[in-house]
Amino acid sequence: MNVRRKARETALQALYKIDISDAAGDDDLELEELAPGTESRRYCEMLVRGVKARLAELDAEIEKHSENWTIGRMSVVDRNILRIAAYELFYCSDVPYKVIIDEAVELAKTFGTDESGPFINGIIDRIRKESAARLSS
Repeated sequence: MNVRRKARETALQALYKIDISDAAGDDDLELEELAPGTESRRYCEMLVRGVKARLAELDAEIEKHSENWTIGRMSVVDRNILRIAAYELFYCSDVPYKVIIDEAVELAKTFGTDESGPFINGIIDRIRKESAARLSS
């Protein structure tokens, strides 16, 4: 399995746990499946910390681009996949947007419902298009 894919899967699981338990501390991260010091572990920790630090900003962007959906109405899995993907779009310039979208859709296929993939694809693509338009103007 790809190093970053495993990191994204583990980040999703950690963010899911934080989301449903309202846990805030890094001590709550259970990342035993990622060995300390590995690239996967570092990338996962960066995603989780980054999403947590920018949660309000990411949620606002997601809601802005999701028609008739609030963050609270979305499934826990879908909203955390969207948060990871939005974080990568805004803060991980080394990751091409096509990879971000593909990885988010793959996470949705694995952990979400049948509707999760298209739902996530549409929102992330709208976020990407608007952020690209802002940068070019």
